[in-house]
Amino acid sequence: MLLLHGYLSCKESFYYQIKFLSRYFRVTAPDIIGFGASARLEEPYSLDDYCDWLKEFINVSGLEKPHIIAHSFGARLAFKFLSGQKDAADKLVVTGGAGIVKPRSKSYIRRVKAYRRMKKFFPSYAEKHFGSEEYRTLPPVMRESYKKIVNEDLRSFAAAVENKTLLIYGREDKVTPPDCEGKIFNGLIRDSTFALADGGHFCFSENAEAFNKLVYDFLTEN
Repeated sequence: MLLLHGYLSCKESFYYQIKFLSRYFRVTAPDIIGFGASARLEEPYSLDDYCDWLKEFINVSGLEKPHIIAHSFGARLAFKFLSGQKDAADKLVVTGGAGIVKPRSKSYIRRVKAYRRMKKFFPSYAEKHFGSEEYRTLPPVMRESYKKIVNEDLRSFAAAVENKTLLIYGREDKVTPPDCEGKIFNGLIRDSTFALADGGHFCFSENAEAFNKLVYDFLTEN
């Protein structure tokens, strides 16, 4: 069992899953490089770079076809990693999975243009006042990595995932709404099942008992 956490998160976010699933599986939960207690990034990572890191981690850890549970950014990584290589893992559980690049509104495009103009003449001001709160808290290398990650649409990679997949989304998830990301990925991944859980983007922690039951039943069914 391999657990892949979300962006700016860490393995401890899966506390309740590690505690429960360790009764039945050998559980491996790393801090993905750049997050938690792992090594800092020396250069901006794209999803391809993270996939290379994940492949090496799996090999070094001696994991053979692990089940994967992936949250948010972790799901981005899982979709791309498993695309076209089913034998790299067994079953896949995605919760709050991200990876859909939505159409840009006119106001968004205007703001990007304003940011670029401001950055040219007043870079410090631009970095402090433009972009999401999450983006502004990142160091320079992570900012460049973040842009590479969120601007890559993963629909084609999700459609190439052949692993049996369970998609669990929180009913109140505002980050990756179930009617958007969840239903889209469910339609793209051929052998997938969609489920709703009480809670938001961290429904696996907010409603751990019900979430863990869904996961256990899925992983142990034939």
